[in-house]
Amino acid sequence: MTNKINEIVKTLDLLPHPEGGFYKETYRSSGIINPADLPDTITEERNYSTCIYFLLTSENFSAFHKINQDEIWHHYKGGRLTLHMISPEGVYSFVHIGKFISDGEVPQFVVPAGYYFAAEIPEKDSYALCGCTVSPGFDFRDFSMPTRDNMLKLYPEHQDIIARLSR
Repeated sequence: MTNKINEIVKTLDLLPHPEGGFYKETYRSSGIINPADLPDTITEERNYSTCIYFLLTSENFSAFHKINQDEIWHHYKGGRLTLHMISPEGVYSFVHIGKFISDGEVPQFVVPAGYYFAAEIPEKDSYALCGCTVSPGFDFRDFSMPTRDNMLKLYPEHQDIIARLSR
C-alpha cells in the first residue's frame, strides 16, 4: 500500500473487512427496532441505523455479497469506485461512485436490500474512501458472501464479472 493509504488506515483505525478492503464502524444508533416491525428477512431486533468507513484500493476488491437491508454508499475521498450489482431476479447493473458528477459519477448511491454487490477501483494505484450507512442497522447475521462456485450456480449468465469479483 502507498503511504497515503497507510496513513488513512492508521488515522481512521481501519481493520481488514471480510469482503475485502478496510473498515471501521463509526456509528450504531442506541434505538432498537422490534422484530415485529422488521421485514421477514430479519428475525431479531436491530439498531435503527449503523455507519462505517470503508476503504478500497485498486490492489483489492470487495467480493460479491449481500445483506438484508438497504445500504447507502457515500464517497468521501480518492478516485472512482465501481459498484456492481445483481438483483434477486438476476439483472446485472453497475454505478460509478465518486466526486466527478459531470463524468457520470454519483457521490451517493443506495444498494437495495437483497442485491448481491461487489466493488472495485478501476484506476491503477488508486483508492476510494467511502461511508456505508445501513438501516435497519447492520448485523453480520444479515451478511452472506457465497463462494465463486455458488455465485456461478445462481447467476451463470454473469460468469465474467462473478469470476473477477468473488472468492
